[in-house]
Amino acid sequence: MPELSAVKAALASQTIETPSWGYGNSGTRFKVFAQPGVPRDPFEKLDDAAQVHAFTGVAPRVSLHIPWDRVDDYAALAAYAKERGLTLGAVNSNVFQDDDFKLGSVTHPDPAVRRKAVAHLLECVGIMEATGSSDLKLWFSDGTNYPGQDDVAARQDRLAEALTTVYERLGEGQRMLLEYKLFEPAFYATDVPDWGTAYAHCLKLGPKAKVVVDTGHHAPGTNIEFIVAVLLREGKLGAFDFNSRFYADDDLMAGAADPFQLFRIMHEVVRNGGLEPAAQVNFMLDQCHNIEAKIPAVIRSVMNVQEATAKALMVDADALGAAQRSGDVLGANAVLMDAYNTDVRPLLAGIREESGLHPDPVAAYLASGRQQRIAAERVGGTQAGWGA
Repeated sequence: MPELSAVKAALASQTIETPSWGYGNSGTRFKVFAQPGVPRDPFEKLDDAAQVHAFTGVAPRVSLHIPWDRVDDYAALAAYAKERGLTLGAVNSNVFQDDDFKLGSVTHPDPAVRRKAVAHLLECVGIMEATGSSDLKLWFSDGTNYPGQDDVAARQDRLAEALTTVYERLGEGQRMLLEYKLFEPAFYATDVPDWGTAYAHCLKLGPKAKVVVDTGHHAPGTNIEFIVAVLLREGKLGAFDFNSRFYADDDLMAGAADPFQLFRIMHEVVRNGGLEPAAQVNFMLDQCHNIEAKIPAVIRSVMNVQEATAKALMVDADALGAAQRSGDVLGANAVLMDAYNTDVRPLLAGIREESGLHPDPVAAYLASGRQQRIAAERVGGTQAGWGA
């Protein structure tokens, strides 16, 4: 069995990045439900993220989304984060909410539209420099809805050209993280629909380009842990966007829909060195809370990732290896299932207590009364959110 001290050390070293947009109003294409106490600007989002970190102890970074988090002074925003025990993480671009991008952004047939999209991506690199961020995260809604609408190969050429321009702008210690998505809003052919397309572009770009695995961006039945293992083997896994899906890109709390899948993913991460600092895998959340309270939902997602990681660390690697080498199919599976069925909640509660934290972060936050205070204080102004 794994040494408990090693398991605790690995868990204590893991950090999880939370998304600024996870604290704002969000929802579906049909409706975004406003909630009392939702932040009205990026500074209030950081206030909420600081609460998640304060109660979990493992969420010290916050992803930004531009233009949703655009401010006049990004150095001041970074300083504000630092005062609250946070740093600013990945800078996410947005080339999917402008009317000019109806037929695509970096793959649009019109060179003028492509230039506009690339200019925004370069703006995001400048924001990285101002905030001290090391990661630029790119997701493109580009694609086509009908056969014959555009030239598939030509769109890949345009994509490659744009990525190269941005890649060459990256500074020392900065990375490009390329995300893929099976479909939506393009329904016939998305320009970056899968890990193979993202990997092919990143491979050509160079070592600063890596792939993001969003756990909600796959067809039903996709073996996501296989993708994770291969990308780790190739040194091309840059980050996760953890969330859950029942049907499509549902953006539910991580581990809510299929906790066993999250465990299997984390098993491949642990087994293939993904927790090691040298791997530089960024464990990020990407989710939109429609009906649930924002801060408790983010805390719960952080806890779910921690639990999946703890169970993955509990796998008896020696017993598993022996069963695999001997062809003991059932024995090997049993080793994994023993780890998955381990109740790791007391272990994680103990680690939190050793760090001076409450063993139950959600209960502690709810008991703090802060949810009621921000609902009373954040009155007036415009709540943050992406609208619908």
